Amino acid sequence: MGGNLDRRQMLNVIAGAGLAAVATAQTPDTRNANGMIYRQLGSTGERVSAIGLGGYHISVPSEQEAIAIVRSALDRGITFLDNCWDYADGVSEIRMGKALRNGYRQKAFLMTKFDGRKKQAAAQQIDQSLQRLQTDHIDLIQFHENIRLDDPDRFFAQGGAVEAVIAAKQSGKIRYIGFTGHKDPLVHERMLEAAKQHNFHFDACQMPLNPMDAHFRSFANHLVPKLMKEGIAVLGMKPMGSGLILKSKTVTPLECLHYALNLPTSVVITGCDSMKILDQALEAARTFRPMTDAEVSAILDKTQAAAANGQYELFKVTTMFDGTIQNPQWMG
Repeated sequence: MGGNLDRRQMLNVIAGAGLAAVATAQTPDTRNANGMIYRQLGSTGERVSAIGLGGYHISVPSEQEAIAIVRSALDRGITFLDNCWDYADGVSEIRMGKALRNGYRQKAFLMTKFDGRKKQAAAQQIDQSLQRLQTDHIDLIQFHENIRLDDPDRFFAQGGAVEAVIAAKQSGKIRYIGFTGHKDPLVHERMLEAAKQHNFHFDACQMPLNPMDAHFRSFANHLVPKLMKEGIAVLGMKPMGSGLILKSKTVTPLECLHYALNLPTSVVITGCDSMKILDQALEAARTFRPMTDAEVSAILDKTQAAAANGQYELFKVTTMFDGTIQNPQWMG
């Protein structure tokens, strides 16, 4: 799916102007003393930090530093924690679980993801995540890597993962349900269509949102407006494309984070594998102000040529980031 919108339409979507009717119904951003922004999580009634702590990167430093990063993030105002059953063979969830001891669980809105496409596999992974995270409930569980055209069909099939998440919600193991993916907005749109056919409402949806995305297979242009209309929380990930976008030498880390925060996102999830990178994410929240059309346009102009064929968004055009393709056994 390419970017067929004209420039004015693109700016309206990116700046959120095209969603004004929906946005006015939402509670405005608030800030704490440290400058952290808090936003409404779709139509759930929850308010969460606009910066979310990515779970994958918790596996990169030593366990001691990883625990310190999670706790520092929570102490300084980040509430939204991201994770996944498959990150680093469970190391990310185990470390986060240790970090959430001693009262820290109460500070967190905890999200993790599962890979199972069938009921049994999904149920087993949810239970394992609960054990690793050392909690009796997960605030948001998400169907991971909705990247194939038939993934929505698998999710809603008889004996599929949807049966496991509904059962987990009914038993109090999870509170909200979402889905993620990084390949093409068309696949996400198929999931929304499948949900409608099954009278199912997702609470959240996660996707790459960064300065390159506007130009190539754009989630911001094609998917975000639909999510807003349905009251589904927009969760942005890969604001720097796992570092690839910075290699283009077109934008800075703060520009990437500000750009994603300027979209109608509930949360922008960013990986922090050191205190320095955590400080950078917190600084982005502290210094963020709604961007003008001219400021958005300047970023789009700088990234347009580099973004043209997806070379800095390899998660869209290669299988390099597709964990469930490299490990099909995870899907059960």
